[in-house]
Amino acid sequence: MDEIAVYTDGACSGNPGPGGWGVVLLYRDQKKERSGFVRDTTNNRMELTAVVEGLSAIKTKNVPVTVYTDSRYVSDAINQNWLTNWVKRKWRNSAKQPVANRDLWEKLLELNQKYQPTYVWVKGHADNIYNNRCDEIAVKAIKDNLG
Repeated sequence: MDEIAVYTDGACSGNPGPGGWGVVLLYRDQKKERSGFVRDTTNNRMELTAVVEGLSAIKTKNVPVTVYTDSRYVSDAINQNWLTNWVKRKWRNSAKQPVANRDLWEKLLELNQKYQPTYVWVKGHADNIYNNRCDEIAVKAIKDNLG
């Protein structure tokens, strides 16, 4: 069965600090890589940005999508229904504080409705070739932009 695999990773040099994100998209025999840089950010923002950018890059419709992330922040927010609960609580977390990175979560909600992806957590810096590649291109985005 056809499936789009979206591998994502974010990196930050300091937290907060300069950050980068990396994405590897796999579909049939095609592979695309994307990356980006933000001068002042956090690791969680880069992890989320990678997922948003990865899903935004999809051009094929009506194909199952799986997002692979090494971020518990992202995977747990989806798989443990944190995101659903934040929306129900008018963007407040369980401590009744405003949810961090709301702008990115709102974009992700839209993309999730469009593609209905499955989210899979993978161990970072381990034996997953595509997660490792995402880390490489995220770190490279930082290095390339800082000179």
